[in-house]
Amino acid sequence: MSHMQPLRTSVLKQVRHTYTDHPVKTLAMGMGLAILAPAVIPLVKPLAKAAIKTSVSFYEKTKGAIAETGEVIGDIVAEAKAEVAAEQAKKVGVAASLIATPNNHQDSQVKTTN
Repeated sequence: MSHMQPLRTSVLKQVRHTYTDHPVKTLAMGMGLAILAPAVIPLVKPLAKAAIKTSVSFYEKTKGAIAETGEVIGDIVAEAKAEVAAEQAKKVGVAASLIATPNNHQDSQVKTTN
């Protein structure tokens, strides 16, 4: 990146120098571009169109990949939530059976003593 900075600065300096020190040359270049533009645009149009088509195609593929990744992540989150819920239900079931066991044991003692 630092290698490009001096080049960019020197080009800007050259443009500024040409514009300020040689206004006639700058005007001639502008007029030349205006005259050549109608001839150059039809030549450049297919290249620009191809570049845009490639960009649109890349965008669509990327958008699809991002959507698919979102679905996969959503599935993983749903599975994790289901596992957490199952673990919590199992803990509640174990706790309920531990609470119910002493009551059943006391009930059986009461029946045997009667």
